[in-house]
Amino acid sequence: MVKDLTVGKPSSVLIRFSLPLFGSIIFQQLYNLADSFIAGKFLGEAALASVGNSYEVTLIYLAFAFGCNIGVSVIVSRLFGAKNFKDMKSAVTTTFAAVGVLCAVLMVLGMTLSAPLLRLINTPEDLMHDTLAYLEIYTGGLFFLFFYNIATGIFSALGDSKTPFIFLACSSVANIFVNILFAVNFGMGVAGLAWATFMCQGISCVGAVVLLFVKLHHICPRDDSGKAAFFSPKLLKIIMRIAVPSILQQSSISIGNIIIQSIINSYGTGVMAGYTAAVKLNAFAINCFTTTGTAMSNFTSQNLGAVKPDRIRHGFLSGTAMSAIIALIFTSIFCIFPDSMVNLFITDPSKDAMKAGMNFLYIVSPFYIPISVKLLSDGVLRGGGAMNHFLVSTCLDLILRVLLAFILSAAFESATGIWWAWPIGWVISAVLSFIFYKRGVWSKKEIAL
Repeated sequence: MVKDLTVGKPSSVLIRFSLPLFGSIIFQQLYNLADSFIAGKFLGEAALASVGNSYEVTLIYLAFAFGCNIGVSVIVSRLFGAKNFKDMKSAVTTTFAAVGVLCAVLMVLGMTLSAPLLRLINTPEDLMHDTLAYLEIYTGGLFFLFFYNIATGIFSALGDSKTPFIFLACSSVANIFVNILFAVNFGMGVAGLAWATFMCQGISCVGAVVLLFVKLHHICPRDDSGKAAFFSPKLLKIIMRIAVPSILQQSSISIGNIIIQSIINSYGTGVMAGYTAAVKLNAFAINCFTTTGTAMSNFTSQNLGAVKPDRIRHGFLSGTAMSAIIALIFTSIFCIFPDSMVNLFITDPSKDAMKAGMNFLYIVSPFYIPISVKLLSDGVLRGGGAMNHFLVSTCLDLILRVLLAFILSAAFESATGIWWAWPIGWVISAVLSFIFYKRGVWSKKEIAL
């Protein structure tokens, strides 16, 4: 159902809009966690390490998909808030056309460079075959990944957070069973996990795109002046002003994580497996905060389109309270039951794997409130088109984490030093993002439509 985020009590509107998004992120994480869970429980520690090693590379693809999602959703939100339905429809078709070309380029590059990249990050030879197989199959499904993300971004821009939730719920549950069927029952191993993702994501993508265009047909009035252009260079340029910085931000984080992964790989398969389990749990928490930030982006953009900036400040306070509660829940679970959390992914973990996973959770999870504030502030900056400020804050976090991973791993003479790079980077960048939010740089209407 389409929802106008520019009317009603800001806190209530934001919470009602965010709740299905939280449900979506739970099922999205089930989608992501299923591979690691089944690999660790049914295929062994080496299979879990292979999935984890490939995960950092797949995050580059996800960075591009997420950036495109943010770019189109911010602009569609703004146009929807301004009731400019003709340009809104044109923005949608323009994005699909441009993303189709981008996918083709990324698939060629991915198929060509996966093996060299895995060697560059010190992938152990005994893991190379499974890791490469997973990556190549995943790369083959990029069209599904991108078009699905574009569709769900547009649904959210229209205030419809329920439809993405329904698609993800069905797809993620199906993915668990198909994972087991392919990887375990059919004996396809790690490659079976990738094929299961390929198939389930493909079905979800087709359904989401078809439903999106049906919904757009009903939203846009028949008497709208003129016919919407299928491809608009002007709108593409505006979308790219949001999408490209978002892609650069997410890609740089992914590249930074790959560099960090190369350091972790030097500590052996046990530490790699423990890190894979812990970082997946950490990603669950972070993605919940990212969801709040995404909701805040759409809320900000629609209200700026309707010239109601005061609602954004009220929404930010509500989002902060909501994020703090979620942060405290995750911190409590990860600090009280770290061994049980790691055991979710690994049957009879080695001493190195358990120690690495538990230490990561102990060190990182107490700092979830600062990162939640950063991501919420970033959501307002993106929604307002203040992408330069957004990039400065994010790049600072990345640079600090990568540098500190090298410095502290040497200082501690163990992987524990690497884990401390996360909270230090988070706290400093959170302070910077919040300062940008308080200065109101997002309200200066940097998007000219």
